[in-house]
Amino acid sequence: MPSTRRTTRRVDPVRITTAPTSHRDDLDRRRRRYVVSMVVRSLCFVGAVAVGPGWLRWVLIAGAVVLPYVAVVVANSAAPRIEGTDLRGNDGEHRELE
Repeated sequence: MPSTRRTTRRVDPVRITTAPTSHRDDLDRRRRRYVVSMVVRSLCFVGAVAVGPGWLRWVLIAGAVVLPYVAVVVANSAAPRIEGTDLRGNDGEHRELE
């Protein structure tokens, strides 16, 4: 006679608070960051020409040289997930939401 006990698999509940942002929103955010970085880089070049000789020119040129690397690294970083609350009680069992 087959056993009447059911075997249950432990399934972790899905938390909407940890769901990533949509792909489109993530790409739009990354594009905006990249464009802002490139605008700042362009302003560094223009500023280096406008200020004339001196230490400020070299700081602006250094910024213009370093910013493309920073812009790519920042643009390629994905949005972090936000950790929600644990849906299990102290005993490891799932809690009911009220």
